[in-house]
Amino acid sequence: MVHSTELKTEKPVLRISQIFLMSVGFLGIQFGFALQNGNTSRILRSFGADVEQLPMFWIVAPLVGMIVQPIIGHYSDKTWNRLGRRKPFFLAGAILSSIALILLPNSGNFTNILPALWIGAGMVMVMDASFNIAMEPFRALVADNLPNKQSASGFSIQTFLIGLGAVAGSALPEFLANNGISMTAGSDGVADNIKYSFYIGALIFIAAILITIFFTKEYPPEEYEKYHGKPEMKGGGLSEIFTDFRNMPITMKQLGLVQFFSWFALFSMWVFTTDAVATHIYKLTGNYSQTVAYNEAGNKVSSAFGVYNFVAMFYALLLPFLARKINRRLTHAFSLVAGGIGLISIYFIKDASMLKFSMVGVGLAWASILAMPYVILSASIPAGKLGIYMGIFNFFITLPQIINGFIGGWIVKHLYNGQSIYAIVLAGIFMICAAISVLYVYDPGEKN
Repeated sequence: MVHSTELKTEKPVLRISQIFLMSVGFLGIQFGFALQNGNTSRILRSFGADVEQLPMFWIVAPLVGMIVQPIIGHYSDKTWNRLGRRKPFFLAGAILSSIALILLPNSGNFTNILPALWIGAGMVMVMDASFNIAMEPFRALVADNLPNKQSASGFSIQTFLIGLGAVAGSALPEFLANNGISMTAGSDGVADNIKYSFYIGALIFIAAILITIFFTKEYPPEEYEKYHGKPEMKGGGLSEIFTDFRNMPITMKQLGLVQFFSWFALFSMWVFTTDAVATHIYKLTGNYSQTVAYNEAGNKVSSAFGVYNFVAMFYALLLPFLARKINRRLTHAFSLVAGGIGLISIYFIKDASMLKFSMVGVGLAWASILAMPYVILSASIPAGKLGIYMGIFNFFITLPQIINGFIGGWIVKHLYNGQSIYAIVLAGIFMICAAISVLYVYDPGEKN
């Protein structure tokens, strides 16, 4: 890909309210992700999945993301219609995601077609594909519309809204249970508080996306080229994705290792924390997946995940300040170390109510993971390639999750003797490895 050398006009500075409306759809996306991350394992367990099988069901999500995100990024770079450039993908993803959120907890009602476990796993796949369709263009939209001096603020506000949606989504199941909605599994294996949480999530998901669609401007092609430059495009269709993959910037390659350690750790946390708490703190043994105590452990974990998202929501607003003071790499490294310490500390907890303190460190890491790699990366992406390179960057998020999915369950069963808590400890160690790795990344936008 060869790009013209014409001078580009600096993009206009946007008001905070404009950045907020541009990113509010991410609130809905993360509300859905929070419900998925906090409850998918226990839903699949209630349908008969063994704990060592959980990673195999979870890898469907990153596998789908690995395929979908580069394709969506490629075509969103080249799309312009009455809705805009990125907006058509937001809308399609929102509709499909809302349908999947409604159907997943009702998978037990389709056992005349297939076993509930397989219906549930299929809905997880559809849900994640839909989330990715809606989510991928949001990263590119921030880079499309914001000048370089506002990029850190843009991704931080986006992360704030991600945290807000995740806090609400994580807390909702326990909130409903505390307000009279049953948390005892019904005949289809899923408690009412979980079902209603997913229904509410579907409504919030599509409403938030519609706010972004209706209240955000995208630059039409002529204006877009004025700000980004006009690339000299070569043909190739989807094959262009592979060309771009081979030509990825050195910064992206270096960030790949950081992302590997970070997302391997996050995948372990999402998959194994509920069973780690159930066995290590609640001391449950045997066939415990449909007991009230297991649901209580699941509610505690979901609420604890809400804490890390709550912390991330506000810490995200501090990231631009920290990045200016100590630079972007050190900011990310500090945050990842905090996350590693938080995960390792779960091993020493005796009371599930203490989980919220461990999640403070995880919240610092989560905010930084959602913002700083993209801030560092955006300065190295060539004109006209924001969507595709944001999509390709997703490889470094999905690959560690896929690897963990294939080996994580086997390790828990055969090396950890079914004790999921050791998977959480390893996750903490990997977070610290990510912190060390980011110190060696070249950041073209960093001021010495």
